Amino acid sequence: MSNNNSYAKNSLPTLMLGAIGVVFGDIGTSPLYAIKETFAGHYPMPITEANLFGVLSLVFWTITMLVSVKYVAIIMRADNHGEGGSLALLARVTEVVRGSHFESWIPLLGIFAAALFYGDSMITPAISVLSAVEGLEVVAPSLHEFIVPITVVVLTALFWIQRRGTAAVGKLFGPITCLWFLSLGVLGAMSIWQSPQILAALSPHYALDFFLAHPRISFLALGAVVLAVTGAEALYADMGHFGRLPIRLVWFGFVLPALVLNYFGQGALLWRDPEALRNPFYLLAPDWALIPLLILATCATVIASQAVISGAYSVATQAVQMGYLPRMAVVQTSARERGQVYVPFTNWTLYLAVIALVIGFKSSTNLAAAYGIAVTGTMMIDTILVAFVIALSWRWSRWLWIPGVGALLLVDIAFFSANAVKIPQGGWFPLLVGLASFTVLTTWKRGRALLAEELAKGGMPLEDFVNVVGEGVPRVAGTAVFLTANAANAPGSLLHNLKHNQILHDRNVVLNVSTAETPFVDAADRLRLEVLPHGFFRLYLRYGFMEHPDIPEALTACRAEGLDFDLMTTSFFLSRETVVPALKRGMALWRERLFAWMTRTATSATDFFRIPPNRVVELGTQIEI
Repeated sequence: MSNNNSYAKNSLPTLMLGAIGVVFGDIGTSPLYAIKETFAGHYPMPITEANLFGVLSLVFWTITMLVSVKYVAIIMRADNHGEGGSLALLARVTEVVRGSHFESWIPLLGIFAAALFYGDSMITPAISVLSAVEGLEVVAPSLHEFIVPITVVVLTALFWIQRRGTAAVGKLFGPITCLWFLSLGVLGAMSIWQSPQILAALSPHYALDFFLAHPRISFLALGAVVLAVTGAEALYADMGHFGRLPIRLVWFGFVLPALVLNYFGQGALLWRDPEALRNPFYLLAPDWALIPLLILATCATVIASQAVISGAYSVATQAVQMGYLPRMAVVQTSARERGQVYVPFTNWTLYLAVIALVIGFKSSTNLAAAYGIAVTGTMMIDTILVAFVIALSWRWSRWLWIPGVGALLLVDIAFFSANAVKIPQGGWFPLLVGLASFTVLTTWKRGRALLAEELAKGGMPLEDFVNVVGEGVPRVAGTAVFLTANAANAPGSLLHNLKHNQILHDRNVVLNVSTAETPFVDAADRLRLEVLPHGFFRLYLRYGFMEHPDIPEALTACRAEGLDFDLMTTSFFLSRETVVPALKRGMALWRERLFAWMTRTATSATDFFRIPPNRVVELGTQIEI
């Protein structure tokens, strides 16, 4: 397979700088609120030496276990032809477990992980930008009332510019985020220099002692400590853009040291001055640096939010390609980068949810309660999915992978349980969004399967149709292309055209477009052509789940197969099914109504497949499911 990854033509330093700006934006803004929420969140604890050293030890070893070991060392190896993310991992695992008794329920886990991501992608911009703007209180406490309005303005501007693309400002992401991590490291090191004893908390025995001495408090603290690893999945999800090596080099050589220095610097500050808990991040800085740091933090959180928004676009387009969402408008915002897309429906749905979160929760402390449940849920599912890759694809010894995966899963369950306690305080929101997204994704997938079954019931095998029709039907000049989801049968649009117009074209092509379980399909494997009698052809087109279908472009490649297309003499016949919910045993009636509504709101096949509108004929039919 040819290398379709976007990093193929870039140098290692360029990729590393780009990764700093995109991959690590979310986890890089966690110091704004993680330590503060651990001690002053919904379950506050006194700042004692044992508690402080225990929490810092927990933070360090959580980052080590969940990011360095789990994602960087293990999960990043489980790529799908260079691509990462929940849906890419799902596609790989689906292939691995095909034919086993796991095949029926494994996809549900991957779908739920993708559904939880939508809840995460709503909370991340809200809590990140809000926590940065809260620095105004440190500069001047009287500015408190302006925090929410300023946050709303910043987020509105961010979502508004999405339709124009981010290629131009994206060049600044790397340098700005690089400056941000340098600032994190310098501020932390300055504080540690004054209290170097704090580095003793690197020892894991402080975390163990903390758990043994205060089991209840330490368990609740896990719900806030996990905020230090929010954004860890981005290392895996964005692997296709930058490659495994640049991400690993940046993590171990730059980002991890900066984060550890800042967390321990905040700990050293709290050891010296417990009153600094009101905002330990900003109080690390000298007075003269507060306003520049506030501006830099706001820029860093906007960049982190941008990465999450772009990730939501990517998940939406992958879900469409993999058959979990109806076709929707996807705008290419860069002529050179195919990954630069804008999905209007996703953008404005996210915007409304983010603004509602900011206005409803009003502070980063309130939002922190809602944050961890989606992150820990996704991490837990990733561990389960990658276990199948380790056992069935990599074929590690069970004496090696069972204890290793078991330990990681135990850690995930502990963090998820600690966050589940916060469901009444806000953890219900990502679960509600995840459940709603899961319902939509599975309803569309199931509805399409039921629709295909109904269409196949009265279908006529294409070969039989060709033999029956033969040469006995009047022909007109040109080529007719009939799109169908089932190329084995004569498409409904072909049957309707013959019934109503009583003619056929000189050449009739039955076209099926499918999505592979890989991110990209090599040009040599893109199409397969079958020549049938009496001027009929059957054409199969395959695309990866990271690609955007372009039928006219693909048809030009048929020339090498002996089938030449002239778009000016080619007509495309599409069948538009109107779904009628019925009391059958397929789905609950409310889900059938939801599916019927989704089919009505789906983007037309003409736009989605980039077919010239003036060459399209749509023929409708009603189908009961």
